[in-house]
Amino acid sequence: MPTSSPQWWKRPQKKTRKPDRAVSSQRPPEPAGPAASTEGGRRKRRRPEPTPVQRALGLLVRREHSRKELANKLAVRGVSRDEAEAAVERMAAEGWQDDARFAASVARWRAGAGHGPLRIRAELGTHGLDEAAVAGAFAALAEAGEDDWPRRAHELACRRFGDGFTADLARRRKAADFLLRRGFDGDTIRRATRGDPDLD
Repeated sequence: MPTSSPQWWKRPQKKTRKPDRAVSSQRPPEPAGPAASTEGGRRKRRRPEPTPVQRALGLLVRREHSRKELANKLAVRGVSRDEAEAAVERMAAEGWQDDARFAASVARWRAGAGHGPLRIRAELGTHGLDEAAVAGAFAALAEAGEDDWPRRAHELACRRFGDGFTADLARRRKAADFLLRRGFDGDTIRRATRGDPDLD
C-alpha cells in the first residue's frame, strides 16, 4: 500500500489580475509653434525692427556724428542709401545732427588728447566737412583758450621725455619726431623743443 504524503495535493494558485493602467484623460501637450512660444507662462512677442530714423537717433544720443559718418553707419546696419540720407536729413533738420557741433567736439577732444592742429584738421577732412565747419572748430578752441599749440607741444614733450629734454640733443630730436607724428607743424616744434622764452 503506497504511503501517502501529507503534500500529495496542492491547492490551485489563484491568478492575480494586474490592475489596468490608468488611462490619462489628458491629451499630450501639443508642440508650440513659433508664434506660440512662451517664456515663464507669458507669450513672447518679437520686437519690431527699428526704423532708419530710430537707428540714427540711437547713434546720436551716444555721441556726435558727422553727416557722412552717420549715413555710413546706417548703411552698415542694412539701411538703404536713400533711406539713410533721408534719416540724416531729418536728424539735421530737428537739431540732433550738426556738422559744426561735431567738428568742435572732435577738435576739443583731440587737442586734449595731445594732438596738433595738422592731425586734427586731417581727421576732420575725412568726414567730408566743409571749410566753414573746420574753421569754426578751431575758432571754438581759440575762444576757450585751448589753441596755444607751442605750449601744448612743449608740455607734451616734457611729459614724454622729461623736463630737461631741451638740454640733450638726442632727446630733443626724439621729441621733435614725436611731436611731428602728433600733428604739430615745424615752427611749433622748433619753439617747443628749444625752450622758447615765450613759453614761460
